[in-house]
Amino acid sequence: MLFDYLKEHYKDGEPIFLDDICIEGLRRDNFRQQIKTLADAGKIVRYEKGIYYIPKQTRFRYAAGPSPETVARYKYISRGGKIDGYYSGSTFANLIGLSMQVPMKKEIVSNNIAAIVREVSIGSQSFIVRRTNVPITGENVKVLQLLELLKNLDAYLDSNYDEAREIITSYSLSNGITRDDIDRHIRRYPDSTFRYYYEMRLDHVLA
Repeated sequence: MLFDYLKEHYKDGEPIFLDDICIEGLRRDNFRQQIKTLADAGKIVRYEKGIYYIPKQTRFRYAAGPSPETVARYKYISRGGKIDGYYSGSTFANLIGLSMQVPMKKEIVSNNIAAIVREVSIGSQSFIVRRTNVPITGENVKVLQLLELLKNLDAYLDSNYDEAREIITSYSLSNGITRDDIDRHIRRYPDSTFRYYYEMRLDHVLA
């Protein structure tokens, strides 16, 4: 039974992307009909086209679904153990403490978008999603996130270069980023990335 499968593989309130589901012996037209039947019965709820969730009952007795940020993360950053993107720009700068500014629209770089850049509305929130210029994997995601930050570093800084260098160095070392990792990808980024990398003397602290 399809609902048993969904309950086994998804938590209540977790986004369910229909394109991810492939059950042996279940034809796609039959699958879609069963999804409709479950939605009509209230066992699953449609979030947007192709995305559903099993409603989670709260103490206030209403069905809680995933937040827009959770859906964006599953859609553009990672789900099912596969890494496809990362937070970028002022969003990432805020996350690591380079900037105290909390952006109105979170920024993401992802494999999962065709346009160079697009503003995406999910639920009540908007996100700025950019297409990556280097395919993102679990192995390179941290170094690409760093190089993307260095492209426009001055735009995000609330502190001086010495403080910024400490924060970026800590991020790099804690994530095992090496000079070889940088050298492997930095040529795919603009000259500003090179400039900030050497001005911050990051080549002196990475192994």
